[in-house]
Amino acid sequence: MKAWLSPHNCGVLVVFAALWVALIGPAAAQMTLAQANSSSSLFSATPSFGAFTPPPARGGDGFGGAGGVLGPPSQAPVAIPPAAAPMVPAGQVALLLSARFGTQASPITGGLTWRIYAAKAEQGGKYRLLREDKSPAPTVVLPAGNYIVHVGFGLANAVKPVTLRGATVREEFDLPAGALRIEGRVGDARIPAAQISFDVFSGSQFEPGDRRPIAEHVASGAVVVVPEGTYYIVSNYGDANSVVRSDIRVQAGKLTDVIVNHRAAIITLKLVNEKGGEALANTAWSVLTPGGDVIKESIGAFPRVVLAEGEYRAIARNDGNVFEREFTVVPGVDGDIEVQAR
Repeated sequence: MKAWLSPHNCGVLVVFAALWVALIGPAAAQMTLAQANSSSSLFSATPSFGAFTPPPARGGDGFGGAGGVLGPPSQAPVAIPPAAAPMVPAGQVALLLSARFGTQASPITGGLTWRIYAAKAEQGGKYRLLREDKSPAPTVVLPAGNYIVHVGFGLANAVKPVTLRGATVREEFDLPAGALRIEGRVGDARIPAAQISFDVFSGSQFEPGDRRPIAEHVASGAVVVVPEGTYYIVSNYGDANSVVRSDIRVQAGKLTDVIVNHRAAIITLKLVNEKGGEALANTAWSVLTPGGDVIKESIGAFPRVVLAEGEYRAIARNDGNVFEREFTVVPGVDGDIEVQAR
């Protein structure tokens, strides 16, 4: 299913692609949009960007919060064989754990953090951490009894009580998570990854209050794993005023490809003695809106700036003299703006 949102309204094209969420290898971030629309597994790899991963917990910690960024896997993944029940001492039980992104998905093969807590809270309401494991499918041997098991992948979490009795107990967790993969374009041209970045926030941009991003400086083409829900993306093309904000809905078990359309262009500023002449060095530049708001300031013979569509005024200061020129930015039309020193 494809949903189109006009770039004149919010600058976003959203492509919802059905997902068999199985993490098998490190190539997810290299998928093309054509592959996303195919029938192959869209999560055939560990995502290259897992938003935030819970930090290592300490004894007495609660169920953990967001921590560092999940980076790309360092080696090719290995398929997880069915866990065999180990030999356990009398009175102990082997707990075999695994997780997946939905009932139709294969087991997740990396990026998981497992924590096992005592079933009863201590004084102060905290649950004592008993074990922590970052294996995709760990086997944990514990005394028979009741426990609370928590698993996290990025911002997606699942928790449930587990009772251990007998020799072996198998528990499979379903993480209610989906994913975002974002890129930016001007018209049909893809914006180079080095020139654009994205911040992801929970909720809608129209909700009141200040919020911290759940993922910052996301690279173009990276995959961000998040719980099902509404998010908004802030896309920054360059470092001036080409900023697009867009709401998006992430569904569990689906990869949402987001294309942010910037109506902007790359402008090179030059102060010249005559049309087509050599740019003068040591020039201080200011780019202003028609109302006088400063958009960008820089120093150099020919600075480049990404500007959103609209009307501007360039002011050049050189050797004690001030020169200026009005100009118009047309989306996708990169070019030089010459200010003549006269």
